[in-house]
Amino acid sequence: MRRPAKVTLSVLGCLLVAFLAVFIGIYMYWGWYGINVVLQRGGSQWVTVTKDDERLSPAMRLALQENPPPGEAGKLEWKEIAPGFEAGTLPVLVDGKEVDSFLLARIDAKRFKLVVRISPPGDNEVGDWMDELGAVMAVNGSYFAMDGWPDTPLVADGKRYGPEEYDATHGAFVAKGDEAHIVDLKDRDWQEVLEGADDAMVSYPLLVDRNGESRSKGDNRWLANRNFVAEDSEGRIIIGTTTDAFFSLNRLATFLANSPLDLDIALNLDGGPVACQAMQLNGFKRDFCGDWEIAVDDEEIKLLTPMIGQKRWTLPIVFAVMER
Repeated sequence: MRRPAKVTLSVLGCLLVAFLAVFIGIYMYWGWYGINVVLQRGGSQWVTVTKDDERLSPAMRLALQENPPPGEAGKLEWKEIAPGFEAGTLPVLVDGKEVDSFLLARIDAKRFKLVVRISPPGDNEVGDWMDELGAVMAVNGSYFAMDGWPDTPLVADGKRYGPEEYDATHGAFVAKGDEAHIVDLKDRDWQEVLEGADDAMVSYPLLVDRNGESRSKGDNRWLANRNFVAEDSEGRIIIGTTTDAFFSLNRLATFLANSPLDLDIALNLDGGPVACQAMQLNGFKRDFCGDWEIAVDDEEIKLLTPMIGQKRWTLPIVFAVMER
């Protein structure tokens, strides 16, 4: 009777050793962000799909056609939630039918404070950030590395994070005092631009510059939920998140340049399942996170899919709006 017990203990011991080895391996490569991804969200993987695969949304299958339609702007609607803060929606139409839409906010930086915050362990999803900061709005920020640390230079609450050396030719969001702007970095030193900022983040591509041109490049088959921050002709900050993945970056740039949003300059933020937007102010609520991201690898279309469960991605970098 003792022998089976010894065998069971031996098997359990081997399983424990294997688990610890995997745990240590993940930590060594991805840090606590990797641990949280696996334990809290179950991880993700890229799977090969076809252009008409039913696992893709109808909008994505439409966008993967040989000559995808550009999409037309539907009726833009704004609702004032508070003085200096408006929420809006902008449908994207093809043949009169909605295929995607933008969840929007239009903000007066003199009335509301825009901030950047980080948590590299990846322990906060968008709702957690709202609670922790007491924010009225939160979206994901710029790009992050495999360990959750910023992949681009940024400033959070006056402190610099991210790489010390970085070739920035696109744009940055910069907030100083009661001013907030999108800055074109084409002929600017990003270190000088970020100097003295309360909150800032470098990102790419610059979707629309002040001449109406785009610096976006890439494969039009790369589709995802999209997120952007922009400045309109009146100096208001506009934040937008798409509810589907109809747009590649190139086609998003073209759409925004021709949209009724009256954008002066627009900067892309990180996209895909991290493209989240939450809002809570004066009884108005919004709570959304993306589902979609595909990429092309050696001419194969790859869909990012969860391995276990359907939990939301956490946000190592958040871009939030606070009441002053």
